[in-house]
Amino acid sequence: MSGGHDHSHDDRTGAASRHPFQPDTEDADFDDYQLMTEAVGEILIEKGVFAAEDLRRTLEAIDAITPALGARVVARAWADPAFRHRLLADVNAAAAELGIDAGPIPIRAVANTPGLHNVIVCTLCSCYPRLLIGLPPDWYKSRAYRSRMVREPRAVLAEFGTVLPEDVAVRVHDSTADLRYLVLPMRPKGTEGVGEDALARRVTRDCMIGVAVIDR
Repeated sequence: MSGGHDHSHDDRTGAASRHPFQPDTEDADFDDYQLMTEAVGEILIEKGVFAAEDLRRTLEAIDAITPALGARVVARAWADPAFRHRLLADVNAAAAELGIDAGPIPIRAVANTPGLHNVIVCTLCSCYPRLLIGLPPDWYKSRAYRSRMVREPRAVLAEFGTVLPEDVAVRVHDSTADLRYLVLPMRPKGTEGVGEDALARRVTRDCMIGVAVIDR
């Protein structure tokens, strides 16, 4: 169930939020991986592997992706049990059925149940299924979230307003450069017969990360 935490954003679009974890000054600096990525990009441009304009267009295309793509995938899984089965087996292939390119990095769907709640973190940096649910929010990249979620997930979830019953287990999944995760929330009660478009509007970015749940 969801508590009363103040979220002053629309997390379907990835707009600015007032989540409890915000990057500090140190987090705002480039880390080693970001510096390496920038350096490799500059070398590839210098060697003519691709042009700076090509890189710019690719980055703009990634920036334009919103959580609405992931919401479509979740809604289809709620409406179609066979698709749900395929999604849990291979997210990338299932997304491709809907014309969605989830990228080459494998994504694994983890389904919430009445007795299990899943949540995603990247303890190393900010690995995240960007091509499916857009850019990661700032709080996902913060050191506080990355370190505390694995140590005290219930306390962190409570700070997001997500207070789970004691009999619900919490499982934390650590994303890596080789494997990303997507939380498949439980379908809200009373939505039998509701169309996929309407179902997708119930799905938020935060519930696909696992820090929020959909009111049931």
